[in-house]
Amino acid sequence: MSIQVQYGQGFGRVAVAAAPLPALVSFGGAGHAAPHVPVRAADPAVLQTLAGEAMGTTWSVRVCNPQFTPLAPVRAAIEEALALVVRQMSNWEPESEVSRFNRAPAGSWHALSPAFFAVLQAAQHWALASGGAFDVGVGSLVSRWGFGPRPDPHADHSPPATMPSAQELQSLRPHRAGLALRDAGMQALQPGGLQLDLSGIAKGYSVDLVVQVLQAQGWVDFLAEVGGELRASGTRPGGQPWRVAVAGEAGSARALPLQGMAIATSGDHWHAFEHGGRRYSHTIDPRTGEPVAHSLASVTVLHQECMHADALATVLTVLGPVEGLAFATGQGVAALLCERSHQGAQWTATPAWRERFPEFQ
Repeated sequence: MSIQVQYGQGFGRVAVAAAPLPALVSFGGAGHAAPHVPVRAADPAVLQTLAGEAMGTTWSVRVCNPQFTPLAPVRAAIEEALALVVRQMSNWEPESEVSRFNRAPAGSWHALSPAFFAVLQAAQHWALASGGAFDVGVGSLVSRWGFGPRPDPHADHSPPATMPSAQELQSLRPHRAGLALRDAGMQALQPGGLQLDLSGIAKGYSVDLVVQVLQAQGWVDFLAEVGGELRASGTRPGGQPWRVAVAGEAGSARALPLQGMAIATSGDHWHAFEHGGRRYSHTIDPRTGEPVAHSLASVTVLHQECMHADALATVLTVLGPVEGLAFATGQGVAALLCERSHQGAQWTATPAWRERFPEFQ
């Protein structure tokens, strides 16, 4: 059986029901690009799958279960972990922690939940390292371009009723003071009008949280996935590494082994609209206020933690094929960039990626 991997539109919208997933692979509408589809032959009986819906997307966990331990407690723990991320970090939930922060008065400090604070710390790190190419304060821009919460999260995106002017975009860019955090009490400052949007990092964090839950229950060999972002632990039955497919432009895909690492991809395959002959992606450049416009179709990043892989994939997508490759190389990031060209998909790997996957050239 194959896992169905879908991107839901509207991170954080809690699914009403989590029906069993059919035995096929389908790529749905939003979030990041290029799902990582597990590549495998027929599975042994000890390799079991849990799957469901959460955060406006699907999740799956493939676990090596030689003792055939009942998996109901595992499912319950996974679902609670994902619900926690929604309660804290979803812009789609009016009473989530991030939504309350976004409505808070100017000058107010807010004590945050440990998970929320940890995600903001990671976001702040990559914002500084990238010179502002990553900024979770883009919530106003995301909404203005029509990629924020909306009545029908599954509908195709369309251009805003009026396209924003350069002056308006300047006014909506992330707050000049930036995100201010205080370690004491795990606090964040609302300077006034700061609108956080964690869609470029929270899904990766949710994968890490699922991994923590599984490890806390004693599981060693498993592959955890949320919305196409994955993290592997241990091996498949028989000691072989997990294998996943990295998708690029126009359905191109390449398989690679994944062991003890996380993988995340960003791109513009579905979450976009066209206007005036230009394609507008959901990935916003915080430095200009506009959706990115370059030849990158997708960026795939490996990291020990999926939260950082998720953020880095967004950073490289914003920076583009030249700056992004230089940044990733300088940071020692294992990344694979897929660029559109007249000859089809063109893949470029960083030295760290080539060192880890010499066969993946």
